[in-house]
Amino acid sequence: MLVDSHCHLDFPDFGGDVDGIIARARSAGVGAMLTIGTKIAQFPKVRAIAEGHDNVWCSVGVHPHEAAVEPDVDTARLIDLAQHPKVVGIGETGLDYFYEHSPRVEQGVSFRAHIAAARETGLPLIVHTRDADDNMGAILADEMGQGAFPGLIHCFSSSIELARQALDLGLYLSFSGIVTFKNAHNVREAARFAPLDRILVETDAPYLAPVPHRGKRNEPAYTAHTAAVVAELQGVTAAALAERTTENFFRLFSKCRPVPA
Repeated sequence: MLVDSHCHLDFPDFGGDVDGIIARARSAGVGAMLTIGTKIAQFPKVRAIAEGHDNVWCSVGVHPHEAAVEPDVDTARLIDLAQHPKVVGIGETGLDYFYEHSPRVEQGVSFRAHIAAARETGLPLIVHTRDADDNMGAILADEMGQGAFPGLIHCFSSSIELARQALDLGLYLSFSGIVTFKNAHNVREAARFAPLDRILVETDAPYLAPVPHRGKRNEPAYTAHTAAVVAELQGVTAAALAERTTENFFRLFSKCRPVPA
């Protein structure tokens, strides 16, 4: 079984097709998925999807793009929402200096509030980072020095240096369809050297569909294509990669209790 460790089943791209998406995923060997919160205003919909499906869980958080829209979401609010049994992670949160839809200062404040919630609850921090390697590395190191917390960098697309730093801090790396792109050299290198017990796979659906579906709407069923490339880079079989990444997911997201198919 594979796990899609990061998708957005509440996004309008999927319309009323969530049941079909989950069924196709299971047919493709993807038996569980984590649907991600990006705005507190939309969290009830995210939570409802998780509540309606046995092997779907969710996270709660404010995407860095939304940090200026929801500046009042603090650590206490995140901790409160995370008490729900289906909420297994904090985020996604982080820094995005590519689009800068929110000011950098507000992104940083929001990010640190999420880190504090992850530290307090023990739930993994789901980190989004783009074009912000230096500040991301500095904040992660500073906050880890104030007290350890579990987490991962999702949809890894950053520098090799940040990959090594994140691993040294005890974080996991999650690889999306980007790893199937031939020109994504840094991502493929990171997927090659990362320890097998610290790797997850994801779609980030509806975005970043892997080859051979690149340019189309992504969905959790396509996790298998990403996993196949990561297995090749790691020098293991697809079955071994599936087994290890699934073990990694349930170790990191330990609040999850899988339901047998």
